[in-house]
Amino acid sequence: MGAVPTLVVEIHVPLLPTPNLPEGAYPFPWIEEVEDLLADLEEQGDVEVFEDGEEHEDAYVFFVAGAGEEELLAVASRVATLSGVPAGTFAVVSDDEAGEFGLGRHVALPLPAA
Repeated sequence: MGAVPTLVVEIHVPLLPTPNLPEGAYPFPWIEEVEDLLADLEEQGDVEVFEDGEEHEDAYVFFVAGAGEEELLAVASRVATLSGVPAGTFAVVSDDEAGEFGLGRHVALPLPAA
């Protein structure tokens, strides 16, 4: 019997440049902010950064695991509400055996307040 697949939530952020940046500035400063948030959460033991983020089609995708679906979606929701993160961010509930990105259940972000 194979190992149980690991739950992974993909956070898909539209790869849109931040408006009104100074000339020559990196167009996606929010990528670093998201990575910092996820690193902090990982240090606290809340979640695990499953893989480094990467560009996929017209989005930048971050991967979190190491917690239940509700907790991981809450993290994704926090990412979506970070200052500078483009609107249209969504999560995909997937697992580490998915052959490609975006195959799981799509969840609109941010989540409605409970």
